[in-house]
Amino acid sequence: MKFDVNKIKTPCYVVDESALISNLKILKDVAERAGCKVLLAQKAFSMFTVYPLIKEYLSGTTASGLYEAKLGYEEMGGETHVFSGAYNEDEIDEVLEICDHIIFNSFNEWGKYRDKAVKSGKSFGIRINPQHSTQEHGIYDPCSVGSRLGVTIKNFREDMLDGIDGLHFHTLCEQNSDDLVSTLKAVEEKFGKYLPLMKWVNFGGGHHITRADYNKDLLVETILEFKKKYDVEVYLEPGEAVALNAGYLVGTVKDIVENDMNIAILDTSAACHMPDVIEMPYVPPVVDSGKPNEKKFNYRFAGATCLAGDIIGDFSFDYELKIGDKVVFGDMAIYSMVKNNTFNGMKLPSIALLKESGEVEVVKEFSYQDFKGRLS
Repeated sequence: MKFDVNKIKTPCYVVDESALISNLKILKDVAERAGCKVLLAQKAFSMFTVYPLIKEYLSGTTASGLYEAKLGYEEMGGETHVFSGAYNEDEIDEVLEICDHIIFNSFNEWGKYRDKAVKSGKSFGIRINPQHSTQEHGIYDPCSVGSRLGVTIKNFREDMLDGIDGLHFHTLCEQNSDDLVSTLKAVEEKFGKYLPLMKWVNFGGGHHITRADYNKDLLVETILEFKKKYDVEVYLEPGEAVALNAGYLVGTVKDIVENDMNIAILDTSAACHMPDVIEMPYVPPVVDSGKPNEKKFNYRFAGATCLAGDIIGDFSFDYELKIGDKVVFGDMAIYSMVKNNTFNGMKLPSIALLKESGEVEVVKEFSYQDFKGRLS
């Protein structure tokens, strides 16, 4: 941590520019070695203040709908890709106007918009479901039984491929390249006859490329072999990998209560400011902390909302916490700003950038109007 936490007005997300650049360099290196294109998946990280920086390393953005697509198109440029489970009729014209690749979730959707789409001159794809689960988190598994995401081989329409340039699959979540290898095997077994007909194949996201133990050589080797075998362009859409371990959430201890344990109530909330803590679930890292009972003083961190389960996790410290102390959560650039909310009228954290120079620049602050503006 390279900034004076006591100078931060909380709650506040702080994105570390140096850590971001480090991740981007790794992704650019992979793209160059593998001869593929890497896009920012905005669903994980949409801090557009740094889009000009990201543009220096990546080929563009991918979106889950019109609004994300517009953000990437306006703030970063490069290639703009979009996938949606279903497109809205009153938005499809703008989607076709600003996006380079438009990926459909079903042949019903493709048939619905095909005539209009083809006239736009853009590139179109179908999302496929290889029905090959490689993870334990069911909520994030697009290959789970009954998944709505992607076309299974049973429902694949060979007779509707006219105008389709590519196939897209996204099955991973925070995983290594060995899971991509096994997924590709399933894709080839089920959809291999269609791959030579394509111009591109999009391997989706969930590739934890910038994690220390990620096997980048295997990823590069796999992409090179796939490209040679099928003569297609390959895209990757990492989200987390772009900003992994590149951000903090700084909060303040507002009160400490006792109920069989010491409970520190913060001005940061799991439910409002880091929803994945509850959804995954997981316990985020906290600077200077240990696991429960690892250090002398134990605390449960909780938010100030009315939700009884607004609990961030249990931690221990070498020192006794006091009201007014600052706490710093790690890895808070991803799935935090994009998912946060104003439940209970909680104030949204400010957004700051820790520059390479060491200066902390607050780029966005929120107020009552941001809460009221969502309502009527």
